[in-house]
Amino acid sequence: MFPSGAPGIALVLLRLSVALTVLLVGYARRDQLTVVLLAALLVLTTGLIIGFLTPILAILAMAVQFAGSSGFIIPHNAFAAISLINAAALALLGPGAYSIDAVRFGRRVVELPANDDECP
Repeated sequence: MFPSGAPGIALVLLRLSVALTVLLVGYARRDQLTVVLLAALLVLTTGLIIGFLTPILAILAMAVQFAGSSGFIIPHNAFAAISLINAAALALLGPGAYSIDAVRFGRRVVELPANDDECP
């Protein structure tokens, strides 16, 4: 869930790609969106970039991209499909080692207490 090294950097790039795609969808619809929705898109993309609650935000990014792709012509639909696949991959792969999620939920050493009463 939290790979480091080259796979971790690749996940950072994937998070950045999904976040920028959400921003592009929001920018294309900026005349139709309220200030509150634009601010919500900024919060969503910032959360994706820093890796905060990545699987949840990636699913929200998929919803934004799906809703924002309606009414586009065929080349834009192909772009939206690729963007949805990227967001789905990010939701399934997780944030990587270079994220806030890794700091909050990352690998931990669990030491179990030795219970000599139950050992034969």
